[in-house]
Amino acid sequence: MSKNKSYIGISFIILVFGILVVPRIVERIKNDDIVKSDRLNIESGNGRNKNASLYTKGPAPDFSLTDQNGKIITKADYKGKVYVLEFFFSTCPTICPKMNANMLKIQDAFFGNRSFGIASITINPENDTPDVLKKHAETLGVKSENWHFLTGKRDYIFDLANKGFNVYAGQLPNGNNGGFEHSGLFALIDKDGNIRSRKDKDGNPIIYYDGLSDQGVADLEHDIKILLDE
Repeated sequence: MSKNKSYIGISFIILVFGILVVPRIVERIKNDDIVKSDRLNIESGNGRNKNASLYTKGPAPDFSLTDQNGKIITKADYKGKVYVLEFFFSTCPTICPKMNANMLKIQDAFFGNRSFGIASITINPENDTPDVLKKHAETLGVKSENWHFLTGKRDYIFDLANKGFNVYAGQLPNGNNGGFEHSGLFALIDKDGNIRSRKDKDGNPIIYYDGLSDQGVADLEHDIKILLDE
């Protein structure tokens, strides 16, 4: 007898749930509310919240450099655009080929979007003249008119990297690794010229994206889309 009462009780609870809750779920599906609210709980493979508000570090440093076409490019030329910035050099035998390949993926993902750009700044300007950078861009298969390969005075560029963006770039006295070393980080900059980034699973801003890993590039592409929609 007690078992029958238990079954009746459970059946009653299920009936009430169906009457009160299921219609609300159906209504939320019609209004797309489930998607809107539950997106905030989706995380990427490395535990980073993919849809949390992006952190604003502050304004990116001003710069004025010459691109592969001999044109002076400044931070102002990227005003109103979301862009990714890196430091590299064309003869780099170590991490640059991987960075180049990943930056090409980013180019292709947003190709044709005039609100997106890329800035690649050489840390070996003595070798990387505009003509050299133009050939380098052609060899890579660069198609975007908003991807500028930039060169200038070495001390100016090193200060821009180490003091402006606070990403390491240096020269090696023994000539190893092509004579220079640098980080494999990509900076993400919004339409207003601010450095932006996502936060890690503990809520700390990552500041810059790993340009050497597939996950870092996937995170970057996702966050570029967020900024393009802002």
